[in-house]
Amino acid sequence: MPLVKKIFDYVIIGGGTAGALLTNRLSEDGSTVCLLEAGPSDINPLIHIPAGYIKNVYSKTLTWGFEAEASEGTAGRRFSLPQGRVLGGSSSINGLNHNRGQSADFDHWAALGNPGWSYNEVLPYFRRSEHKLGKADKRYRGLEGEMPITDLDWHHPVSEAFIKGTQELGIPENPDYNGERQDGAGYYQRCINNGFRISSARAFLGTTKKRPGVDVRTNAHATAILFEGKRAAGVSYMKGGPSGQAQTVMARREVIVSAGTVNTAKLLQISGIGDTQLLDEIGVPTVHHLPGVGNNLRDHYGVRMVSRVKGIRTINNMAQGPRLLLEIGRWLLRKPSLLAVSPSLAHVFWKSDEAMDKPDLQFVFSPASFREGVVGLLDKKPGMTTGVWQERPESTGYVRARSANPFETPIVQPNYLAHEKDQQVLLAGMRLARRLMQTSALAPYFDHETAPGENVQTDDELLEFARKNGTTVYHLIGTARMGPKSDPDAVVDAQLRVHGLEGLRVVDASIMPTMPSANTNAATMMIAEKAADMIRGLPPLMPAETITKTEETETSDG
Repeated sequence: MPLVKKIFDYVIIGGGTAGALLTNRLSEDGSTVCLLEAGPSDINPLIHIPAGYIKNVYSKTLTWGFEAEASEGTAGRRFSLPQGRVLGGSSSINGLNHNRGQSADFDHWAALGNPGWSYNEVLPYFRRSEHKLGKADKRYRGLEGEMPITDLDWHHPVSEAFIKGTQELGIPENPDYNGERQDGAGYYQRCINNGFRISSARAFLGTTKKRPGVDVRTNAHATAILFEGKRAAGVSYMKGGPSGQAQTVMARREVIVSAGTVNTAKLLQISGIGDTQLLDEIGVPTVHHLPGVGNNLRDHYGVRMVSRVKGIRTINNMAQGPRLLLEIGRWLLRKPSLLAVSPSLAHVFWKSDEAMDKPDLQFVFSPASFREGVVGLLDKKPGMTTGVWQERPESTGYVRARSANPFETPIVQPNYLAHEKDQQVLLAGMRLARRLMQTSALAPYFDHETAPGENVQTDDELLEFARKNGTTVYHLIGTARMGPKSDPDAVVDAQLRVHGLEGLRVVDASIMPTMPSANTNAATMMIAEKAADMIRGLPPLMPAETITKTEETETSDG
């Protein structure tokens, strides 16, 4: 038997967005916490330079190497699904944009049988971790949290023209899509401060790691949750990879799984929690039959449309040769620089049908063109790219462990574009993306469309392009769905406790019952904030509607 190294109040599996924040909050009162992270520490300097995203998202060291299975929606293609495998998790490799979603997203979660998760009830938890720099409406934004959120400080004439052009199409400018309403156009807010990426690990673990009751263990790959009857009692893990040393850590109070949407589902399954038929197939004894584990997988499926630019340099030119050296110099002097921007600069949140009351499309824009529409791989010639995806996809897939081997990559099948509504909304988005690129404001810069190209016009042709060229937007959610016990696909209750078991919770994006209308990092932080209070038995924070009008605005300089 592996040697028991120590007993802690809490054992957290996964040092990513949720796990890092949880470690901070749960240890505030002197409770002991062991945080297990399968990947390395976040010492790689490219993690902390925002432009390092281009390398990090394709890194074999910092990501898990998951792949989407082939499907009709992807024209039979398999492709990479980068998820962070490093302290900070995906917040150490992602595109840095901070996006909460719409109030209706969380009201819907509550309506599905999850009390306490309405927008007014979760808004205080969004605010608690946030330190919004610059102008902020205090009714919606946090000013005292650990995570700095900044406005874009690097601007380009083509981006300015893009945002101005949206108004020609009746889309208003919206400087704070994380405020009262999401719809409109403007610049993305970022988890960047003073030129550096601020990951969850950097924001929440810096001083936390020095607390006497906190033990952060990297290169510690969880292999199973250990049970005493129906109670989670500890975790077995391998220190140093498949050929490393087997170790065990025990939990007095709870084991908390924050391993990410794919790994959380796989770990539960290889620990004996899931559909008995699957567990029998992979040779794992059933601890608890819970058929929803691994189901309800959702992701945003994005299509990027590319145009050549004339008459001006874009990021394509500026990221090469002497101009790149100039940008490096500006970054070293802490001036606005290409090294400190996210890959997507401008946003549009709008509707596929003007009769709708809220957006169902998200657009990203950059004054740069990417090879074959893939973010990070720049063309040599000046260009611009507009990406689009449906905010709330209906298509669902699954995650399945292939075997009992904890080091074997699981089956990940998102079933992109399987639902007809997803196809229709994306088609409407692609047509609107074309209109956004061809406004009179952009006319001085727009040369011609290179992808999909002017020969692609019909719905069938556009959908074929989407199937052959679309890809993940890295927003995997849902495989440990939150819901009442009566929901056959529910894995955790509204307190995030695994149904039918004791001492075991799931706290990460896998608990989301439906996709928020947003990138998922901000909502994952909110989930961890709320979970920390529930775990400690603290009363919920003051509902947002009691915040007074007198607190409406404030400017923070950090």
